[in-house]
Amino acid sequence: MAQPRKTIVSLDDTPYYHCCSRVVRKAFLCGIDSTTGENYEHRRVWVDARIIELATIFAIDICSYAVMSNHLHVVLKVNADKAVNWSDKAVLVQWHKGFKGTLLTQKFVKGEDLSTFELKTVNECITEYRHRLIDISWFMRSLSEPIARQANKEDSCTGRFWEGRFKSQALLDETAVLACMAYVDLNPIRAKMATTPETSDHTSIQRRIHSAIKGEQPAELLPFVGDECLNMPDGLMFSVKDYIALVEDTGRIIREDKRGAISSNSQDILNRLNIPADNWLKITIEFGHLFKGAVGALPALTEYCEHLDRKRRHGAANCQRWLCG
Repeated sequence: MAQPRKTIVSLDDTPYYHCCSRVVRKAFLCGIDSTTGENYEHRRVWVDARIIELATIFAIDICSYAVMSNHLHVVLKVNADKAVNWSDKAVLVQWHKGFKGTLLTQKFVKGEDLSTFELKTVNECITEYRHRLIDISWFMRSLSEPIARQANKEDSCTGRFWEGRFKSQALLDETAVLACMAYVDLNPIRAKMATTPETSDHTSIQRRIHSAIKGEQPAELLPFVGDECLNMPDGLMFSVKDYIALVEDTGRIIREDKRGAISSNSQDILNRLNIPADNWLKITIEFGHLFKGAVGALPALTEYCEHLDRKRRHGAANCQRWLCG
């Protein structure tokens, strides 16, 4: 039975979540349908662009994503402090970037005079919008609905385009976050849609590589900030160079027709994460099968379950087996 999202999301335990949405019947509605020969590849561009657009609206950062032929993956970081620190006007400005709001909220942003009753109504809207701007469900809804409408219009049909609910799982520590990001970034290679990360279209790793060539990091993605991450909450641990090298090393090994090995630099990262190389390869190939619920070390998983009043630590055995050295 599907669980309410509030029983899965616990921002007190982690701001990081892995979300996955599939199109109906697992059909290739964003790729090339081998049965009919229809080419829907252009829809992957729609999804890619929409993910990046939403990152400029919500107080939710994009860690990694991959748009596949019949599903998408995205690793998100909810930046609740950012939303809390927004002024009332800033909240409305952010909301109006993607949604119409109301006549009163539009007037408030323009600085027009409002009555006491109207201001009360606007304040209620601000409170609601501030909450929505850190809500993963609203993010995924805002991602899927426009794509569904656009695709149905193109196909001259009605009905569902995406499956009813997206799947989400909490990533409870940096090891889980990095492993899940690599799993997401390597999706096209596992599916044999690309041979290298830099040729993996509509993925975050391709964006990171293209920016790294210029000595930059993509502004639309949550940056890597190196070992200083402990004192910089708005960034990912390790350097972007090390992460790209680790993904490339892993991708070479995953490909059946190409031999590869973990380099010494990548091995250093795995040592710091306390994950044996064999475990890392297993995780990045089968993350979705190994972990059905929250992912992290046992102490973090235990605390997460206690906060959500869960009697059992679902997936604890696999977390202990694969995430511990």
